[in-house]
Amino acid sequence: MESTQFNNQVLKHSDKLFRLAKSILRNGDAAQDAVQDLIVKLWEKRTVLDDVENMQAFTMRSMRNLCLDTIRQNKDEDELPVELEYVEPNPHQQVERKDLASLIRRLIDDLPELQRTIIRMRDVEEMEISEIAYITTLTENAVSVNLSRARQKIREQILNEQKRVEETVWK
Repeated sequence: MESTQFNNQVLKHSDKLFRLAKSILRNGDAAQDAVQDLIVKLWEKRTVLDDVENMQAFTMRSMRNLCLDTIRQNKDEDELPVELEYVEPNPHQQVERKDLASLIRRLIDDLPELQRTIIRMRDVEEMEISEIAYITTLTENAVSVNLSRARQKIREQILNEQKRVEETVWK
């Protein structure tokens, strides 16, 4: 694989690779380092990359594996607060949406690693179930089940939170 091919087939996925790494590592700097490390490793192995059928799925799977290896080595979990800015004409609705987005982000972060990764790949990155299955080395059915369970957990926790808030308001 030549440098132009490498740029067109591998480097074009660097934004998605960064978002995936950031969702797993929960640290922007570590995610950037992971993307750079992966790109260097792929460049060194560029002669065998011609045999890869789905480059996006391959690079995403490689990134996931690299991040998991990094976590295993470091055993550090850095929390990165994520700010959501959304301009809304009504300040009350803006606060409600920000609170809900923050709650959903927290709930996703509290999911088990596999469910967290799958829900982000599907709902944030808008990847296909088949690609997620390839990246996570699961069957498509297992990916669908994990995605469904993750969404159900989040749905239940949001409803419980809303009930709790309503009870506090009416007391």
